[in-house]
Amino acid sequence: MAQAPRGAQGIDPVLVVVPTYNERDNIGPILERLLKALPDVNALVVDDGSPDGTGDVADELAKADERIQVMHRTEKAGLGAAYVAGFRWGLARDYATIVEMDADGSHAPEDLPRVLAALEDADLSIGSRYVPGGSTVNWPFQRKALSWVANFYARVALGTKINDITAGFRAYRRTVLEKLPLDEIASRGYCFQIDLAFRTALAGFDVVEVPITFTEREVGQSKMSGSVVREAIVLVGMWGVKRRWQQLRGLVKKD
Repeated sequence: MAQAPRGAQGIDPVLVVVPTYNERDNIGPILERLLKALPDVNALVVDDGSPDGTGDVADELAKADERIQVMHRTEKAGLGAAYVAGFRWGLARDYATIVEMDADGSHAPEDLPRVLAALEDADLSIGSRYVPGGSTVNWPFQRKALSWVANFYARVALGTKINDITAGFRAYRRTVLEKLPLDEIASRGYCFQIDLAFRTALAGFDVVEVPITFTEREVGQSKMSGSVVREAIVLVGMWGVKRRWQQLRGLVKKD
């Protein structure tokens, strides 16, 4: 039997996974904007035991709106682990599309309809700062430079054509997450985004980038740290060397 065209498979129902750690002042406004922009989606807040009470705020929001669910984790185990937990929750409940979105307002929920629409012809849709029409707002020069260098380094090391491979605003068809070895995802911080996008492309799935405007958070502190940067440098370098070695041995095709 011929496989149905990707567009015919549909993207509904949609689950938006929102990891949180100390986002008490941000979680309410971002969920309100999300559900206003897309009333038919569901949201899963994955809270890593935030000491500021973010989990309690999320519970109150969930009581008032059945579209919101909350997963409580007992410790801060990293962005990657939070997302994997959210993915598994969504896959177990038959969601057709699972979205990654930050709680701090840097990802505009109003951009999500365009990100989802791009799944008509793709398996992974990335909200990108580094394609025509994409931009960043209120970022200091140092952050812009770090982000640009990180993406350039990843493209060169991994041989990928994804312009914003570090982006954390993206939508996956469930077929991608079902195929990827989520148990093998070792990266804990923002390198998780590089890891998953790279694995998606290597698995033969179609990846598309949609221009978005990324806005620096107004409330709270960024989770970026030196250890996160070091993890990305080391792991991406290792993945790049492994891929080049496999290409030399003819185990994988050259790009």
